[in-house]
Amino acid sequence: MRAIGTTAIVAVTETAKVDKAARILRDELFAIDAACSRFRTDSELSALHRADGIRVEVTPLLFDAITVACDVARRTDGAVDPTVGSAIEALGYDRDYADLDFLGADLDDAPRPAPGWWQIDLDPHHRTVRIPPGTHIDLGASAKALVADRAARRIARGVHTGVLVSIGGDIATAGTAPPGGWAVGIAPDSSTPVETVEQVVSIETGGMASSSTEVRTWQRGGRRLHHIIDPTTGNCVSPYWSLVSASGESCVDANAASTAAVVWGRQAVPKLIEFGLPVRLVRHDGQVIALNGWPPGNGPGLGSGPMAHHPS
Repeated sequence: MRAIGTTAIVAVTETAKVDKAARILRDELFAIDAACSRFRTDSELSALHRADGIRVEVTPLLFDAITVACDVARRTDGAVDPTVGSAIEALGYDRDYADLDFLGADLDDAPRPAPGWWQIDLDPHHRTVRIPPGTHIDLGASAKALVADRAARRIARGVHTGVLVSIGGDIATAGTAPPGGWAVGIAPDSSTPVETVEQVVSIETGGMASSSTEVRTWQRGGRRLHHIIDPTTGNCVSPYWSLVSASGESCVDANAASTAAVVWGRQAVPKLIEFGLPVRLVRHDGQVIALNGWPPGNGPGLGSGPMAHHPS
């Protein structure tokens, strides 16, 4: 199904239960969009932006989404910072991607650094949020991963089936996987045909995510821009890595590693080794690096190692 500007997929091991699983996924996608969209004027997040520095009581879902985003920022030393909202809007990504003007005029203002995630004031006791006046939050990366995790857990518990949920290629699993695990193709774009993916791996638990500078691109004044922002500059990240894929205990964990790696650029490898999650990186010149147990192997087919099994 199409949702939140991308394609959502649900797969289950008990095929008779797929309709119930799809309804749960639809509900979760509707809820996350109503809470966290920066493109909808009626979303909770837009109302928080309009509060102009006043503390606002929010729903549990938005509070959880902002809390998760701040935790990701802390764990990545600020590489993935939710306060890049104004920066990405200034670069032209100020509406749903499908509605963008992909060949716009040159930008008027120089990019400005993000205010910093630590300026978001969260009060868990009263479930309130305060952000400084003029600060806009972008929950695009972490909220997409969060809804994949939420939907997979809810489907596994409520429908009693093994399940894989993919939101634009951000993947979460729950319940018992099929024999050999869930086969996942690795590619810059989640719509890539199966026969042309770069690698196939499989996972039995947890989540997987990929981040790329080659998708969600547009131009301003002839300059190619993309959606991954360096919070320290407020500008698009230099495309040192064209694709980073990571696996973790959750989709949120995997997405944190893959997105941070793109922001870290040439400094990513030692940081990712310390992070400890299996990661595959494709450099701008095509060189592939596999870390922390990610199976080696390029081209369509399987790598070897503990993550990879022959798909059924």
